[in-house]
Amino acid sequence: MNTSSHTHQQHSHDQHGHGCQHDHHHHDDHHHHDHRHGEHDHGDHDHQHADSHAHSGKGCCTTAAPILQQLATAQLVGDRQRTPIRILQMDCPTEEALIRNKLGGMTEVHALEFNLMQRVLTVVHGPQALPDILLALRGLGFQPETNDIASAAPQRPQAWWPLLLAGIAAGAAEAMSWLQQPEWLAACLALIAVLTCGLSTYKKGWIALRNLTLNINALMSIAVSGALLLGQWPEAAMVMVLFTLAERIEARSLDRARNAIAGLLQLTPPQATVHQQDGSWQAMPLADIAIGRVARVAPGERIALDGMIMAGSSSINQSAMTGESLPVEKSVGDQVYAGTLNESGSFEYRITAAASDTMLARIIHAVEQAQGSKAATQRFVDQFARIYTPTVFLLALAVAILPPLLMAASWHDWVYKALVLLVIACPCALVISTPVTIVSGLAAAARHGILIKGGVWLEQGRHLRWLALDKTGTITHGKPEQSDYIPLCETEADAQDYRRLAASLAVRSDHPVSQALARAASRDGIVAQEVSQFTALPGRGVQGRLADQLLVLGNHRLVEDMGLCSPALEARLQELEAQGKGVVILMNQEGPLALFAVADTVKPGSQAAIAALKQLGVRTIMLSGDNQPTASAIAAQVGIDEARGNQLPQDKAAALAALYGKGQVGMVGDGINDAPALAQADIGFAMGAMGSDTAIETADVALMDDDLGKIPAFIRLSQATHAILVQNIVLALGIKAIFLLLTLQGSGSMWMAVFADVGASLLVVGNGLRLLRK
Repeated sequence: MNTSSHTHQQHSHDQHGHGCQHDHHHHDDHHHHDHRHGEHDHGDHDHQHADSHAHSGKGCCTTAAPILQQLATAQLVGDRQRTPIRILQMDCPTEEALIRNKLGGMTEVHALEFNLMQRVLTVVHGPQALPDILLALRGLGFQPETNDIASAAPQRPQAWWPLLLAGIAAGAAEAMSWLQQPEWLAACLALIAVLTCGLSTYKKGWIALRNLTLNINALMSIAVSGALLLGQWPEAAMVMVLFTLAERIEARSLDRARNAIAGLLQLTPPQATVHQQDGSWQAMPLADIAIGRVARVAPGERIALDGMIMAGSSSINQSAMTGESLPVEKSVGDQVYAGTLNESGSFEYRITAAASDTMLARIIHAVEQAQGSKAATQRFVDQFARIYTPTVFLLALAVAILPPLLMAASWHDWVYKALVLLVIACPCALVISTPVTIVSGLAAAARHGILIKGGVWLEQGRHLRWLALDKTGTITHGKPEQSDYIPLCETEADAQDYRRLAASLAVRSDHPVSQALARAASRDGIVAQEVSQFTALPGRGVQGRLADQLLVLGNHRLVEDMGLCSPALEARLQELEAQGKGVVILMNQEGPLALFAVADTVKPGSQAAIAALKQLGVRTIMLSGDNQPTASAIAAQVGIDEARGNQLPQDKAAALAALYGKGQVGMVGDGINDAPALAQADIGFAMGAMGSDTAIETADVALMDDDLGKIPAFIRLSQATHAILVQNIVLALGIKAIFLLLTLQGSGSMWMAVFADVGASLLVVGNGLRLLRK
């Protein structure tokens, strides 16, 4: 059977995934970062994370150890090798700058890519250069690890007692000075404080200076040493203690952001109950389970691996990936996913993916990869930091030398002011605020079933002004349902009999429109009867003999071919078709008996989603392959601004191209015919991406379920992320500017500058982490 209003019937999820293959050529500069030497210098600053983090897994400064992704193996890329290297001491932009300066002079190193949140450095290098690269990294005080070379000396958790002792000594030195006790007593206490908690800072500061890099360790080492030489004993001690304490607190905050998405790994149980050859069931580690094995899941148990149900049924809570807490009914033939929760029944399923290739693993990998895609604000901050630190350092040098030389001012006073400026010269708060904010936003989105492929899309989302939408599978379910039944008779008995006759014919057909009639009849308790001499009429309908009469169930074309179309019937058919409905007619040899209208039903949340988009200032346009009346009817039903029917794939792409110049344009689709338009859009949204690794890999934003309401949520999250980024930049630079002025006026002190510097870092990190609650 064929109806004019159903050129698309239903798309499978497999079709959706393969339909989203688009490369976004106009975004290449975002997707392919050439991390060569000298580019993206993230500022010369440091945090004492090499010692303050418990990188070996049991932290003294974190309540939970950072969760790190499995390190990938090295790959050959042409005549070069691409090697991921984990550096547990590398989690702040200052280490990145130090590594760039060191490896930048090596001729065999061609490109560097940094994932600071996962502490992974990926080096593209000559095939024989890896030993020299690892040696250079060790020369910087790091302990590099590759997939096949573990660290020879795992780091141990650092005890808190030295910092506590240093704090007591610094406080005592301050008290001795205030009580006007002998200076040598305050000096001894200050030296104890500095040496107890500051040796690692001095060590890393020396490494930085030796490699001609200005970072926070180098600046702090110079500042504290200068204060000691000037006899500012209590202040030098307090500066070092405050710096170390604040760095540890900041490290704890950073680990929270680091674990925000990787914590999803903990959703997967470590083993699964697998059927054995002898007929028994045995718990096995996930790494030992091969694809094709059959596993069993008990009620209340999390599913360990992706698979397809072979026996049994249950309700599955998929909120870990879709963000929707309502359970989904699953039965034989349905797909289940690792990390989801089996709520009620028990079932057996055949495993379809290894532990490293489950849907949950692909989601986590996609978000981890997204952390390397820098948003525009983050790139600006990185470039600003390259200029800021040397500028303030030169200013400090001028403050120390010029006033005493030109105005015969006190060397002691102006050198002290210069030391305060050195502390202010670190752009820690500014640089660390952007990645923490972006990662928090990406993690918050992932928890709600929105997979954003990079910080660039997260920040661009707030600029959306037009959103183009496919109809079938996006706004509607993509499956026709019976919407109208019009018997052409006068008695109720005949009306019920006509439904039974139509259902008897429809149940024999596999066409989607026939199936819609059969489902409606089944729901109403109408029992189909046996049909003899059943025949399909391709492109027109079906016929068969029932109750000693020949019956036909067909479309408008078949009515005309049989010569049974009257002006009254034609008017009724046009009225229904104008509403976007497909019509089939039950007929016998004498004439039409009843009309059945079917329509692709709108998803429950579509109307609310379109209304939310309008409130956000986003105009909508539907691009559908269905006829214009169908597209217009659905658009009017959900409140879409403009509808275009009969759209071929190239027509959809052209429609988006015509919107350029009117603001950022997005495209939402789920079918293979949407691929050109998705590629043309500024941001491509893939609907129903769960189950399709292709959609996850190629879309800019993948909505894990079919909820259109996630797009307004994405835009609101983008707005919140941008607001926090602006707040953090204003906080970081504002505090720096205030203390710069206070210092030049003689009101600033070193310990106040340190307190302001690390305090600003804590403020911006805490502010960025607010996104995790969205």
